[in-house]
Amino acid sequence: MTSDPDLARDVDARCRLSGEFTLRSGQVSHEYFDKYLFETDPALLARVAAQMQGLLPSDVDLLGGLEMGGIPIVTALSARTGLPALFVRKKAKEYGTCKLAEGPDVAGRRVTLVEDVITTGGAVRDATNALREAGATVDLVVCAIDRSPAGENPLSDVGLEVRAVLTKADLDAVRAASSGP
Repeated sequence: MTSDPDLARDVDARCRLSGEFTLRSGQVSHEYFDKYLFETDPALLARVAAQMQGLLPSDVDLLGGLEMGGIPIVTALSARTGLPALFVRKKAKEYGTCKLAEGPDVAGRRVTLVEDVITTGGAVRDATNALREAGATVDLVVCAIDRSPAGENPLSDVGLEVRAVLTKADLDAVRAASSGP
């Protein structure tokens, strides 16, 4: 759990939407965490980045933010830590430099991925495989919200550790506490 005791409450209040939503994975959910609502709030984004900083390993060379939701977080995190950022596309550009990752070269470097919300990890898995093919060492992703089932690592199949600022259980707990008996 985060050392910012009000972060879960504030993120939940700002981002949890009710309705029917189709997730990237194709799953249908009756709630949605609209991470752009915290990512576009400078004070809340700074608090998430501050908590994420404590999840980073000491030997990381580059922070790789996944398009599009990971980009604002990795930018804030890079500014806090002084570590260079990468902006990792969903697919390589088809023009100009034709790069998948904008920023420093990844070959031979340890990259920690930065994501906003993880449910099944599809985008993270794709980015991990592509960065490894480019010569990067990728073994960790830090995320703002881990929506995967408690106790499960949706990225274990690619040998990736997931470290989250908040979990769905954290957000559900503050929701239950605020709704009372």
